[in-house]
Amino acid sequence: PIDVTGVELRTPRLLLREWRESDLDDLFAYASVPDVGERAGWPHHEDIATSKDILAKFIHERKTFALYHLADKRVIGSLGVELLDKEFASLPLKGRELGYVLSRDYWGQGLMPEAVEAVIDYLFGTLGYDFVTCGHFEWNAQSRRVIEKCGFLPLNRRFDYVTVMGTHETSLLYVRYNPHTEHKPL
Repeated sequence: PIDVTGVELRTPRLLLREWRESDLDDLFAYASVPDVGERAGWPHHEDIATSKDILAKFIHERKTFALYHLADKRVIGSLGVELLDKEFASLPLKGRELGYVLSRDYWGQGLMPEAVEAVIDYLFGTLGYDFVTCGHFEWNAQSRRVIEKCGFLPLNRRFDYVTVMGTHETSLLYVRYNPHTEHKPL
C-alpha cells in the first residue's frame, strides 16, 4: 500500500501534499467546472456535498496528492497513485498507475508534467517502484501530451474503460520504467 500522509514533493511552482479538510472550497472550485472531471471519467461536481465526499475519500485512502499552487496559495488539482489494473497486478514487478486532474484555469502551463515528474521521482527514487503506467481517453489530447512529455512509452493497447457515469471510453495505456532497476517490458 502507498500512503502520502506527511509526504511533500516540491516543484518550482507546486507543492504536492496530502489532502486536508481545509481544501474543500478549492476542490469544489475546480471539480465543479464542466469538462474537467469528465476528461478523467467522473462527472463534474454539482454541489459542494459531492466535493466533501470525494475529499473525505482522498483523506481516508491516503493515495492522492493535492496539487497546491505555491504562488496562488490554493489547491488546483489532484494526482492519484492508483493500484494497477488486475491485468498487471500479478506481475513480479512493483508498479502503480497514475491518474490526474487539473483546474481548467491552469491548463496549458506545463504544471501537470511538473507534478507527474515529481511523483515518478518519488515512486522510483524513494519507494523503489519498477514501473508506472498512465492512460488517457483516446480523444483527450491534453492528457496524451502530458504522458508524452513525461517520457511514457505506448503499450499499443486499446481497452474499453467504463466511467463512473456509465459511459464507455476507448483508452490508451502507456508505461514508464525505472531506469535504475531491472525489468521486463510489459
